[in-house]
Amino acid sequence: MEALIVFAPDRTMHLSIERLIDAGWFVFIAYWAIQARAAKSTARSEPAAARLLKYWLPLIVGTLLILPWRGAEGALLRARFAPTNAWLPLFGALLVWAGVLFAIWARATLGRNWSAVVQVKQGHELVERGPYRWVRHPIYTGLLAAYLGTTLALGEWRGLLGTAIVGVSFWFKLRLEERWMRETFGARYEDYMRRTKALVPGLL
Repeated sequence: MEALIVFAPDRTMHLSIERLIDAGWFVFIAYWAIQARAAKSTARSEPAAARLLKYWLPLIVGTLLILPWRGAEGALLRARFAPTNAWLPLFGALLVWAGVLFAIWARATLGRNWSAVVQVKQGHELVERGPYRWVRHPIYTGLLAAYLGTTLALGEWRGLLGTAIVGVSFWFKLRLEERWMRETFGARYEDYMRRTKALVPGLL
């Protein structure tokens, strides 16, 4: 995953902005790798083949689309959706860091209930504190913000396409997660869904 995220030099972004974005993604990857062993044992999990087709492949494709490319300057996906300027890459880098830190906060709040795939843990707890007071899936919210920030720094249409692909994958994943949560927690989770949006406070 790290190899997919780290930026190579690209003339559309100043080197310091590239390094700032690289650092944000590196912090995210490092934290996830360190914390991955602390999860509870699994009580229920989606089949591996379904995870690969519905989540991992779209995530890989979306990530590849936001990476800087060399060549193919005349291709449609290389076209820019905004003019080159100084502030957009900086704003994108700040959005990457905001998204990464929000996702890390959500991961820390979730604790041992976290999993990288759709699972129900043994002794699973319904977490409604921290960022879960504002959205039901703050890790996805943070990651989508980081993808969007990377896209803004890149400034090309393929980045928006990649972010959209990742967003659709997350949406299908959270729908399954919520079905399992309703089966596990019943009316309590349904009440949580009525009170709290999925990804964007007050909107979505």
